[in-house]
Amino acid sequence: MLCLLYTENWTVKNDYICDMEIKERYINPFTDFGFKKLFATEFNKELLIDFLNHVLGDRERVQDLTYLNTENLGNTETDRKAIFDLYCENEKGEKFIIELQNVRQQNFKDRSIFYATFPIQSQAPKGKEWDYYLKAVYTIGVLNFSFPDPSNRERYIREVQLIDKEIGEIFYEKLMFIYLEMPRFKKEESELVSQFDKWMYVLKNLHRLQDRPVKLQEKVFQKLFSEAEIAKLNVEDMKAYEESLKIYRDNYSIIETAKKEGKDEGMVDVAKEMKKDGHAVEMIVKYTGLTKERIEKL
Repeated sequence: MLCLLYTENWTVKNDYICDMEIKERYINPFTDFGFKKLFATEFNKELLIDFLNHVLGDRERVQDLTYLNTENLGNTETDRKAIFDLYCENEKGEKFIIELQNVRQQNFKDRSIFYATFPIQSQAPKGKEWDYYLKAVYTIGVLNFSFPDPSNRERYIREVQLIDKEIGEIFYEKLMFIYLEMPRFKKEESELVSQFDKWMYVLKNLHRLQDRPVKLQEKVFQKLFSEAEIAKLNVEDMKAYEESLKIYRDNYSIIETAKKEGKDEGMVDVAKEMKKDGHAVEMIVKYTGLTKERIEKL
């Protein structure tokens, strides 16, 4: 079964009925399925390592990664939990949270800080003396929206650390938040120079492409495009991708409508439909930007 390049809204292939029209050749990395398909498997770990190394630049060099449990609980049963998109550590024990975020949440910055506390607290050994030495924690957010920027510099990478405000120097180097604001990245293929540029370009444009661009001939991108081909998905993955893509498309449509109308009723409608379909509250929060408390009251 492959639901690819339909001419009808309903297609039957290998006894599986597909009710979506998918005209793209490559998966959309801004869907939950697409992002995890490309980066969250041991087989594709080299893609994540290359991506992280070029996001981090000269400050860090990842040689290897170990995938960790993406569900993290607080210290007690009553504490809230965090469910990361990707959570891993390198060979030095430094932790990486990689999050895909399509919608700006009301308390998005608070959420980023809250999530970072889990890999920090997890480093405290149980029942042993400890001198409070910590390994570095990095949060990388791939954002399908932009923060307001009073400087109007249209920067598409935002790096945040604790600084000494008076002298403007970094106060603590081992806690870093890096946000990639995809709407602000506007380079065309001919303008791509660095490997980081190429990663930004492919993440933003993958689902719009029909062939691998000439500028993206490196081995890592050969593998990425091979793994991203919709035609290679098995039946189970195709079903998961269709569901993820439907949520993304519905959400995108309602976001655009809400922007024009200046309302958030559209997000409420999406949340109601997702609750009806049995989606987890954490997933609804991620796709709508509504608070958990508001969703639970719907």
